[in-house]
Amino acid sequence: MDKPLRKRTLIRKYKKYLNKEGKAHIALWVLLALAGNAHGQSQPPGILFDQSSELAGPIIQYEQDIDAVRDFYLPYEVNERSEYQYKVYVLNSPEQRRRLMQIDSAYLADLKKTDFKSLSIYGQADYLMLKKEIAKHVKSLTDENARYNQVMMYLSFADDIYLLEKKRRRGEYVNGEEIAKVFDRLSAKIAADSAKLNNVKSLDKPLANTLSDAASALKARLKSFFDFYNTYDPAFTWWVPLPFKKISGQLNSFSEVATSKGTINTIQKDDGSGIKGKPIGRDALIAQLNEEFIPYTPEELIELANKEFAWCDKEMLKASREMGFGDDWKKALEKVKNSYVPLGHQPELIVKLYNDAIDFIKARDLITVPPLAEETWGMVMMSPKRQLVNPFFTGGKEISISYPTNSMAYDDRLMSMRGNNPYFSRGTVQHELIPGHNLQYFMNSRYKPYRHEFSTPFSVEGWALYWEMLLWDQGFAQKPEERVGMLFWRMHRCARIIFSMSYHLNRWTPQQCIDFLVDRVGHERANATGEVRRSFEGGYSPLYQVAYLLGGLQYMALKREMVDSGKMTYKQFHDAAIKENLIPVEMLRAILTKQPLTAGFETSWRFYKLK
Repeated sequence: MDKPLRKRTLIRKYKKYLNKEGKAHIALWVLLALAGNAHGQSQPPGILFDQSSELAGPIIQYEQDIDAVRDFYLPYEVNERSEYQYKVYVLNSPEQRRRLMQIDSAYLADLKKTDFKSLSIYGQADYLMLKKEIAKHVKSLTDENARYNQVMMYLSFADDIYLLEKKRRRGEYVNGEEIAKVFDRLSAKIAADSAKLNNVKSLDKPLANTLSDAASALKARLKSFFDFYNTYDPAFTWWVPLPFKKISGQLNSFSEVATSKGTINTIQKDDGSGIKGKPIGRDALIAQLNEEFIPYTPEELIELANKEFAWCDKEMLKASREMGFGDDWKKALEKVKNSYVPLGHQPELIVKLYNDAIDFIKARDLITVPPLAEETWGMVMMSPKRQLVNPFFTGGKEISISYPTNSMAYDDRLMSMRGNNPYFSRGTVQHELIPGHNLQYFMNSRYKPYRHEFSTPFSVEGWALYWEMLLWDQGFAQKPEERVGMLFWRMHRCARIIFSMSYHLNRWTPQQCIDFLVDRVGHERANATGEVRRSFEGGYSPLYQVAYLLGGLQYMALKREMVDSGKMTYKQFHDAAIKENLIPVEMLRAILTKQPLTAGFETSWRFYKLK
């Protein structure tokens, strides 16, 4: 069989396999082995090499099985314009959690039966990432279950609602008059539980949130049950609407009371910043760092950040002196901030800065940029509300431009303009667009998309930050003002590690974090407050903000290993890296270096020398 025809046949068989139900994992493994062995290779050639591994099938099936269980047990919300109905994503029910954990256990058992040594390096990496992803999911469900069990005493009415939901799933006939009686008993139980809750002085915030989420979830499940029968069953429609309306109101109030009972049990006192969070402590930080393949302690990361900060200080003083401000680098920074463009011209500035960066990258042949990726990135303007927690532009499928609107106060407008000046923006446009987040989204949807569950901020943000560092090394910043702009962001990323670790180690308060950003980095105070609020109240993991610089340093270390050594060109390295999708950088390193791995692999790559 000629090679192109053989590829098409394999792809067709592979697609057919993916459409089948069940867990016949061996089918894909044998297919891929045949694809490799026919050419005397140990891994699949051509497109299968780019798109798959021996574990691609099991990973896809695991993700789909989890989604299937999650969707089945979630309540519906009627979509009146389509046959496809909305799912309401709410807190898992106890039954839902048990079923999800059964799926996890089955896949972990399958993994244990796998002959790890016979897998290619791509399959071995996928094995380890799938194993870690399942373990993380199990821990999340276990923690959620523990919290739920601690608040069950306030949810005596929950099982009655779960039972009604079961009837809805398979369209069981219900008697409207009997359901009205059930609702009457439900209302009395909710009232009793509410009284019990009102007598509680406070709950630890995570428990209060779980209780509030459980009440909101039960309301959504009850509404899904109600919507299924109401107007379609005459007796149900006659008996049930009024009792349902009453219970909905009770559940709303219950959820609000539960939230209000939440207090943050921490040694940190209110510091007047108005920012509320909960430091997770050293042990939890180390556990999360291990999950993210980062074999450093929080204290070592602070040391790393201070070392990087010292380099930034040295470079910032050089630029300040070139600008005529001597060692008073904050005056140089002030001049850069005041270089903002006239009102209405920020979008065209973004386009100019993007063109500068993409031309620079193409001229040096650093990475393949698909023409369609260049054509299809978009632009939107960021809302004033979002700018309160995100004072700088962000990116992905499109770039979201942070700039003042007529509804903002004068001081806020000025700080937004100063914080998004041309020299600050020059250093980060490519971070948000190409070859940063926009190209990530473009390529990750086309190469090994089954790995999307393995993405981590250390690869998502690390890749984009790496390009800021690489462009600096390549001489992208020529004028001292341009260097000041890029250094501001490098200092910002150093500061993120220091204030995030210090906060979660219970050493700093939010206000100290704000002051640090203002005094040490030169942030506008409103922008510094937004940054800290985003870090501790924005729904980000405790490690998200530290992932920028650490992930960037991981990519830089791998670049030195692969490119500086002469093993790959820049283009080969970058093309290979982005096609492996957003996996942990240590796993990317294992793939590119063909590192020997074991089924009991633990993170060990010390990518940064502290001494």
